[in-house]
Amino acid sequence: MAVAAPQHSALAEHVHHAPKNFINRYIFTLDHKIIGLQYMIVGSLFFIISGLLAELIRVQLMNSDGRFLSPEHFNELYSVHGSSMVWLVIIPLATGGFGNFVMPLMIGARDVAFPWLNAASFWLFPPAGLILFSSFLVGAPDAGWTEYPPVSLQGPPGTSMWCIAIFLIGISSTLTGINFLVTMLKMRAPGMTFTRMPLFVWAQLATAVLNMVATTALAAALLALFLERTFGIPFYDPSHGGSPVMWQHMFWFYSHPAVYIMILPAFGVISEVLPTFARKPIFGYKMIAFSSIAIALLGFMVWAHHMFTSGMTPWLVLPFMILTFIIAVPTGVKIFSWVATLWGGNIRYSSAMLFAIGFIATFTFGGITGIFLAAVPADYQEHGTYFVVAHIHYVLFGGSVLGLLAGAYYWFPKMSGRMLNESWGHIHFWVTFIAFNVTFLPMHWIGLLGMPRRVPVYDPQFTDWNRVASIGSFFLVIGMAIFFINVIWSIKHGKKAGPNPWGARTLEWMTSSPPPYYNFVKVPGVLHAPYEFDQPLPYVGLEPPETVVSGYKAPMPAGH
Repeated sequence: MAVAAPQHSALAEHVHHAPKNFINRYIFTLDHKIIGLQYMIVGSLFFIISGLLAELIRVQLMNSDGRFLSPEHFNELYSVHGSSMVWLVIIPLATGGFGNFVMPLMIGARDVAFPWLNAASFWLFPPAGLILFSSFLVGAPDAGWTEYPPVSLQGPPGTSMWCIAIFLIGISSTLTGINFLVTMLKMRAPGMTFTRMPLFVWAQLATAVLNMVATTALAAALLALFLERTFGIPFYDPSHGGSPVMWQHMFWFYSHPAVYIMILPAFGVISEVLPTFARKPIFGYKMIAFSSIAIALLGFMVWAHHMFTSGMTPWLVLPFMILTFIIAVPTGVKIFSWVATLWGGNIRYSSAMLFAIGFIATFTFGGITGIFLAAVPADYQEHGTYFVVAHIHYVLFGGSVLGLLAGAYYWFPKMSGRMLNESWGHIHFWVTFIAFNVTFLPMHWIGLLGMPRRVPVYDPQFTDWNRVASIGSFFLVIGMAIFFINVIWSIKHGKKAGPNPWGARTLEWMTSSPPPYYNFVKVPGVLHAPYEFDQPLPYVGLEPPETVVSGYKAPMPAGH
């Protein structure tokens, strides 16, 4: 797939310097790196709030008789927890955070294609979160993160605020998808063909397409729900000729691809971390790259497997079941390639590597349970149980969150110029990995034994395992607290990183840490894919050491 990379004009060699005004440089900035950090800071705050909501749920479930919260408040908590983790934490961190900071650097661009649009996308994000969390003041949504009608039509006033908040996030995601896609297609460094792009960029490319196409379906569904709740226009109310199943179709046409919007960037992180710390070329570069596109395409064809119990036409369930099985193939290709990359490698067990290996274990387990749910007979039995809660957390926390934590340890030196404390990083990993499995593994068998999800009270026979899960979740909080303390401490006291502390080979490591406003003094040319660790660096035109541009000394990249 030797597609020529866009050629840079002399205009591209012009260097813009950072604004001197603090407000313009760090608040209303157009710099993709600062915007990426803004996403990370706000997303982390929302992660803390959302995590605390989860802990309140686990406190409630310590006892089967559920006296800690009222049923109404319990419903509100799990609804907002699920919504915020999907739309305010994982998606913004995976695309807005890591995508913004890393992707333009990786392709040798000085910024994204539309910096103003990028800033506008970010500034839709904090208000959306404030609207969603403030819904507790008027009665938060209580029909789960899926907000199925007709229950959501009868929900508290905060349900309309939920519609507004998710609609804003949808606009932000769509704009980001357009911006990223144009950036990756038009602004790559000279010589960076598609088959020379880093795999994290491939992952962001597939994610951008999903963001552009799938999110519009959700936006239309949300608008219809809002109009029906506010003005009584009957889209979903069956008593007025509407169809609640139509919501399910539109919601899952977005939300199944949204699973890949949340996981594909994490796939990209893992594909960068593994070869760097195994000191080996990534196994099956093209298979990993093209499987991301295959996952994105197939992701649009399997939405109805979430609706097997909704009363679908019986003959229709079979093709959706088969397609859902098929989508496991490109995912399996990635997992095989990652394991083959580790095989025989000179592995360095850094914190980033530990989280990457942990990701492979937990995400693979979550993928296998997903195959069970794709089978119609099994799904009929498991659909409304804790088995589904276990599955989604193994995919989204064991997959997306562990993947993003691997990325945080990997790119923190590039973002801050400082190293995270590795000892605390190892402690963070082991506390998180063990606590995660203690929390969510028991949910598989209590679900198979019949414990329903989304209930504030339950059969006393499940009390012991629920207490184990709750205790595990408390340690999960301790693990995340260690991480945040490590980040705050290391920003000021961490060891200085230098431009390339890991000996990595992608372009973002060929400039200083943190990078200057304009990323590269001179945009380098690219000769090969970046994963051949036994070969010279595949770039030409990298600036020599101690090159001074307006007070900035460009360092010599390691290995040059």
